[in-house]
Amino acid sequence: MYIELHAHSGYSFLDGASHPEELVLRAAELGYPALALTDHDGLYGSMEFARAAKEAGIHPITGVELTVHACGLPGEGHGLGRPASERSDRPPVAASSRPDEPPGFFHLTLLAETPTGYANLCRLVTEAHRLPPAHGHDSPLRGNPSLPLDALLSRPEGLILLTGCRRSPLAHALADAAATGEAFVRRLLDTFGPHHLFVELQDNQIRGDARRNRDLARLADHLGLPVVATGNVHYHHPRRARLQDVLVAIRHRTTLDASHRVRRPNGCFHLASPAQMAARFASRKDAVANTLRIAERCHAFDLTADLGYSFPDFEESHRGSAMQVLSEVTWAALEARYPVDGPGPEGRGAGDPSGDHRPGTRSWTRAQARARRAEAEARLREELRLVDRHGLGGFFLVYRDIMELAKEVAVRVRGGAPRALAGLPPGRGRGSSVSSIICHLIGLSHVDPVEANLFLGRFLNDAMGSVPDIDLDFPREIREALILEVYEKYGHEHTGLVAIFPTYRLRSAVREVGRAMELPAGDLEKVAKLADHRSAGGLREDMDAMPEFAGKVESPAWQHFLDRVEEIAGLPRHISQHVGGMIISSRPLVEIVPIEPAAMEGRFLCQWDKDSCDDARFIKIDFLALGMLSLVEEAVDLIAERQGTPPDLSRIDLQDETVYDRICAGDTVGIFQVESRAQIQMLRRTLPRSLPELSVQVAIVRPGPIVGGAVNPYVRRREAQREARAAGRAYEIPYSHPLLEEALKETLGVIIYQDQVLQVCRDLAGFTDGQAESLRRAMSRKRSNEAMRSHWEAFREGARARGVSDETSKEVFRQVVGFSQFGFPKSHSAAFALLAYQSAWLRHHFPVEFYVALFNNQPMGFYSLDVLGRDARRNGIRILPPDVNRSEVRCTAEEEHGLRVGLGFIRGWGEAMAERVVVERDAGGPFRSLVDFLRRTPAALRRPAVENVIWVGGMDGLGLTRRELLWQAGLWLGPEEERTRAEGRADDPQLPLELSDPDAGRPFPEVEEGDRIVADYRMLRFSTGRHPLALVRE
Repeated sequence: MYIELHAHSGYSFLDGASHPEELVLRAAELGYPALALTDHDGLYGSMEFARAAKEAGIHPITGVELTVHACGLPGEGHGLGRPASERSDRPPVAASSRPDEPPGFFHLTLLAETPTGYANLCRLVTEAHRLPPAHGHDSPLRGNPSLPLDALLSRPEGLILLTGCRRSPLAHALADAAATGEAFVRRLLDTFGPHHLFVELQDNQIRGDARRNRDLARLADHLGLPVVATGNVHYHHPRRARLQDVLVAIRHRTTLDASHRVRRPNGCFHLASPAQMAARFASRKDAVANTLRIAERCHAFDLTADLGYSFPDFEESHRGSAMQVLSEVTWAALEARYPVDGPGPEGRGAGDPSGDHRPGTRSWTRAQARARRAEAEARLREELRLVDRHGLGGFFLVYRDIMELAKEVAVRVRGGAPRALAGLPPGRGRGSSVSSIICHLIGLSHVDPVEANLFLGRFLNDAMGSVPDIDLDFPREIREALILEVYEKYGHEHTGLVAIFPTYRLRSAVREVGRAMELPAGDLEKVAKLADHRSAGGLREDMDAMPEFAGKVESPAWQHFLDRVEEIAGLPRHISQHVGGMIISSRPLVEIVPIEPAAMEGRFLCQWDKDSCDDARFIKIDFLALGMLSLVEEAVDLIAERQGTPPDLSRIDLQDETVYDRICAGDTVGIFQVESRAQIQMLRRTLPRSLPELSVQVAIVRPGPIVGGAVNPYVRRREAQREARAAGRAYEIPYSHPLLEEALKETLGVIIYQDQVLQVCRDLAGFTDGQAESLRRAMSRKRSNEAMRSHWEAFREGARARGVSDETSKEVFRQVVGFSQFGFPKSHSAAFALLAYQSAWLRHHFPVEFYVALFNNQPMGFYSLDVLGRDARRNGIRILPPDVNRSEVRCTAEEEHGLRVGLGFIRGWGEAMAERVVVERDAGGPFRSLVDFLRRTPAALRRPAVENVIWVGGMDGLGLTRRELLWQAGLWLGPEEERTRAEGRADDPQLPLELSDPDAGRPFPEVEEGDRIVADYRMLRFSTGRHPLALVRE
């Protein structure tokens, strides 16, 4: 029996041509009992691979093909086979081990035999991605993960080392001299020992393989070392060889023809059958037999079970067990949050997690208060039971600790600003966690799940197999400071940001595959425009219908192209940073998953995405920056400055008819979540008049409800409901089946929310918690369409048992499958609907402050500053141009209805330069003239930037026309400007003198309106004046 111990997936970016799952399925088809994944310098796909392998009944072996740099090779001046003390420490300069790598980089294969070996593997990969401080931007190590051989030899425990492929240090050394190769192997042998070192043989039917294998086997026999056969697999099936060629060409940014030297010589790098591999190594049966021995030894480690991850300790662990402390904290909060001693205030209209109950906008009768309290108690008891069942007490308390840390950070960030007194929480919950009363009581959510009647099962249930997901939104400035505080609190070795792996979508696949194949650029652009919202198969049909492609689609080149486009779909392109996910661990995270530097200095990514982190049961905290929260904070400050006191958004009237009038009219530009053109059109049809109805509106314009066919039925039923109410009669909701009433009554019988999918499956098909949880996971995974269809049979049989026809169950399941695209849970919509209403309330009652904050917190939302400015003018706001004597760095509120554009908005300025100019103006008084401005401002403010501020009217107040100012700027900042300003403008002996204008008598007419508008668009990206078409109309 042969076991493949050297295989690459698509996570060997632009080298491997198969998904991990495809390798696993092919291995199962070929009868493999085990399989190793050894991607280049990373464990990116290891958890995905391990999960898929376990589900297929195959034992997953975790490994890496690690790149080492050896400061040269034996026989070439640096001596890989000699100890570090005898070698130069210069970067590698030897001949390249492969055409597409810098010189001196080579491959070794490492397999994790034990949990200790896995921890060492993670640390080695982490070190390979850490650039040594002494190496600058021009170092060959930058962008090429690798580590010195000494580092590899420092962590041998629990690892099995295979000497590598044809690009290994040993293969290179043997090509130099047998003695050199022997010296190198002896060095490995001294560290790993004879039981953990195997000489790796590969035969991919390439010229030189037979000779190299003979030399390697001869050396192994001479030293008494075992040999092992591997296939250097880069794709699961022979037909993927052509895609692998394309990937290599894309990686090198070249074409298939031009990449001949760096492509693999043939198509024999697929996952071969055990019989084929045994035939290849018929002369060394021991090499095949040793694959099974190694695989058996690697059974000592299972990535899905032996990670050793644990939650960090919560701060009050001295008080008792996690469940004891969580129970005490939540019951105490419930007492304060849900009083029953008479008619009491609902407190803070949005639901205040702090327990502070000041007068609000809604009061409860004693009976209502008691009913709410009973519901809250029942919810809390059930949630505490589930938390205890899954051992999650510490999980919630760690989140509580982080929210307390966020409060401290918010105090520092807000300082003495009015927003600090406005009762704003430091952050807000989103997603399914908003349905949890525990999250509400410990401050993670601002929405009351009792009042909003939120469904818990999407967040917590008996059968869940992973840690619940809690997402937290913060204003941008608080988020940035909080992330740094979390690093400090838990330590850099214990924290890491979650990765994402951008994958090939059809449009990008068309362009990159087409370029690699040298297809005409014009044709590719036409095909790329067809690619949105289509599968590769649909693309083929559309091209067939286009006259310009007549006869082309059937040609071999275009068939090759379309086949590769279909195959490349979903393959990862590179690693990137998740929008906000962060992992914390009590054990050093670098022993659980490799860490590598993020694009932003001082931050580090773990090599797993959110799904792998979920499978590993990591605490993943999503610190998300939400621009609208930053807008709210700034608007509160501005309102306080102009009105005297900051508004308390938790007490505002949530049934303000004037606010809903504007929402229903589609007057929502700039409003959170309901400003898109699709939302505006929908608002005029659904006419929401309450937070629950606005919550539906937030959720309905999403792919899930759209693909599920829920949108038009809901709109029609809303119209029928309004007509029935106007006629004074009740509206009877038309359910597909009576069993759906409980789940769908508040959305008029259609599936709008993601959690309704779970409720429908329980109520209509009798799904258990386990089946519902499996369905939820299928909905959240990348290729969930296929996974969702696999649940159809169980759904149909369960529905039949409850008397539901196949026709009805098929139609309902079609709606369910629609949510494999994307849909909001009700809890998420409720949280966003509240913020949408609050932003609409601010815009209606405090328009100047709202638009100033909106300008200052771009980019955000759907629209350009030009569109936002024109909407502001439509709402009575005057957009005032920048002014060097009146503008601040950012936009400010001025006069009763004025928005003054900040200096930082001018092209060529930036906030840092604008700040220096404002500081000088505040210290030395207003600028009296252009010369005074030039004399007092920094030399780094170049002539183009000075001319830009003149063009947009920033010096209109100095008494000269813009053309006069531009003329003067040309005089004082002429051809010698660069030299003068580099030396410092204050050192120029001429500028301090108020010289007379040499062209004082020359007439300088004012810039015409059309030119002013053009200048605005060039320098500000929007116009403070009229719309350009207004000139055409005249």
